[in-house]
Amino acid sequence: MAMKIRLARGGSKKRPFYRIVAADSRMPRDGRYVEKLGTYNPLLAKDAEDRVTMNMERVNYWLGEGAQPTDRVSRFLEAAGVLEKKERANLKKGEPGKAAKERLEEKAAKVAAAAEAAAEAAAAPAEEAPAEEAATE
Repeated sequence: MAMKIRLARGGSKKRPFYRIVAADSRMPRDGRYVEKLGTYNPLLAKDAEDRVTMNMERVNYWLGEGAQPTDRVSRFLEAAGVLEKKERANLKKGEPGKAAKERLEEKAAKVAAAAEAAAEAAAAPAEEAPAEEAATE
């Protein structure tokens, strides 16, 4: 039996509440589970003590039995110091989309044009200044 330590959703619509459970990986997300290991309430503040509660003794037991935590649960366990922190590289996630890239290119072109115009404006008065001095004398 392939065991997972995962979240089972509860709560009403738009008010999520999760149980951290040890379940057979073939069971549905909110279906039958072997044991409830804790709770997770995402509606609470990130620094609230009751946001994530776990029975660490039982979690360690299930990890010892070979249960694999899901990504979200493994983050909770890393924060609790039970698991080593994994390197995560989601390089595509941080990359801007096509429209954002186009906006950046347009903005860069406008900034370059403005810098070029400023350079020309700075050079032009310098050339005209001696002519004005000659006219005033």
